[in-house]
Amino acid sequence: MHTNPFEGAMEQLTAASRILEARTRTKREKESLKRIIDILRYPERAVTVHIPVRMDNGETRIFEGYRVQHNNVRGPYKGGTRYHPSVTLDEVKALAFWMVMKLAVVNVRFGGGKGGIIVDPRTLSEHELEALTRGYARAIAPVIGPTVDIPGPDVNTNETIMYWMADEYRKLKSQISMSKKERETLPAVTTGKPLAHGGSEGRHTATAQGALYVFEKLTKKLGIKQGATVAIQGFGNAGYFMAKNLVSAGYRVVAVSDSRGAVYVHDGIDPEATMRCKTEKGTVAGCYCKGSVCDVRFGRTIDPQELLTLPVDVLIPAALEQAIMEKNADRIRAKVVFELANGPTTPEADEILRRKHVTVVPDILTNAGGVTVSYFEWKQNMDGAHWPESVVFEKLRSVMTAACDDVWNTAERYHTSIRMGAFIVALSRIVSAYTKTTD
Repeated sequence: MHTNPFEGAMEQLTAASRILEARTRTKREKESLKRIIDILRYPERAVTVHIPVRMDNGETRIFEGYRVQHNNVRGPYKGGTRYHPSVTLDEVKALAFWMVMKLAVVNVRFGGGKGGIIVDPRTLSEHELEALTRGYARAIAPVIGPTVDIPGPDVNTNETIMYWMADEYRKLKSQISMSKKERETLPAVTTGKPLAHGGSEGRHTATAQGALYVFEKLTKKLGIKQGATVAIQGFGNAGYFMAKNLVSAGYRVVAVSDSRGAVYVHDGIDPEATMRCKTEKGTVAGCYCKGSVCDVRFGRTIDPQELLTLPVDVLIPAALEQAIMEKNADRIRAKVVFELANGPTTPEADEILRRKHVTVVPDILTNAGGVTVSYFEWKQNMDGAHWPESVVFEKLRSVMTAACDDVWNTAERYHTSIRMGAFIVALSRIVSAYTKTTD
């Protein structure tokens, strides 16, 4: 069983490369493919930094952080930055690799990177959080930039943190001679910023919005009917907005969970009332919210692990990696697993679900809406433009539905899973990019 997410990611790469190799005709093409796969097994750069922060009590704490740049053959590195006590270098390496694949699936001309700091941000004051963020920005400043590597938000990071990072980078760069164009594009060093500081319309809901376009595109193909039942593990930004989207579209979200608890409401939750209740309580546990009213008669508290095994039509893991593993995959009763988190299903669990005829719609397709709109933000910053939300979502729908078609058609052509279809689409585009650099 893989407990190392990077090893699991490399197993996915191996599986997809074998399928591609079997269809590769000439010896030269096989050797070229093998060379590129070997390159993709290693990040191009992995930076470890240590950030001293003077705490409010006068003590100095040292925090460890990372920035991994996996591959940039298709463009500048791009990827989020997470603040979490369980962050590890191998986790960040896996996330950076998946970002390479994800951006190639949606055909956005970026490479993949990722960052993280080992910290529980809930234990820090705002002053301490800002000091940590600015310290991290200074530490990684030599390896990032608007045309080099563009960090964005991820777990436990938000638009304020992205602004602090961009502002600290701007202060550092203002000390050196730059052209007018270079100064104008400095805000493009991060994405996910507030609107007042170069952020994009629609970025806050982009991950869920992109996932909705994928969901809508695949419902007929997957046999998901109106009124289908859904359970969502994770009620943060992506999980909450996905719940809102699905309820508005006529689906029944019967269970949600967070890191502290879970609830089941047979008739379906009210996402907005549940979020208000969660904000007040600090957890969704006890938030039996139906029709904007929260009442114990509507539902019951369940164990977060029980949510994964409910007899629903669709299970959406929207929290952290490795939620579905070998030890619990056989108990999954959903017909479809729609991955909204990064890497929520291990390779061993994937195989168990395949044997159970559970369809898995993979993360490198379903949650690519966030990074796609991050690309739109970067593009607006580089061009000095600002698009209305309607334009952002129109462009996002076009990207996500095209990616759906590419992945589905590839999976059918290769007689393989949707996940392997997505990896084959990504690898084909990466191979093409390497071929162009050597022609």
